[in-house]
Amino acid sequence: VAAMVRTGLPSVHHLDAVRAAGAMLVDAGCVDPGYVDGMLAREATMSTYLGNGVAMPHGDFGARDLVHRVGICVLQYPEGITWGPDEHARLVVGLAATEEEHIEVLMNLAEVIQDEAIAELLATTADPEVIVERLTRPVEGLDDEA
Repeated sequence: VAAMVRTGLPSVHHLDAVRAAGAMLVDAGCVDPGYVDGMLAREATMSTYLGNGVAMPHGDFGARDLVHRVGICVLQYPEGITWGPDEHARLVVGLAATEEEHIEVLMNLAEVIQDEAIAELLATTADPEVIVERLTRPVEGLDDEA
């Protein structure tokens, strides 16, 4: 849903980006407010930077009980933000999920991480629908066993 995408944001500290993503998930009713603390706790123990300008903050294991429903939000920082040493994120994908419910998004993100042209498009487009379409499209072969 395009309402869960914010484009053209000014650069901020990476923990502020995590808080902003968490706030979007709270506002959408996906998680309890305490989930944001779980996101910050996860970031304190391991970087959620995935590569090619993409970070995916999400709650730690202890925050799973605070998830009401699967939710994804995207914050785009065209100028990028420093995520960690040698980590420069331009797309921050906040995730609320309890198990593997987010596998489709992860598979689409994997493609974004591997394809610099797609990563560049998603990091610079002003159209939230472009981001939504790219991250939510069906992944071939995923539902074959269901």
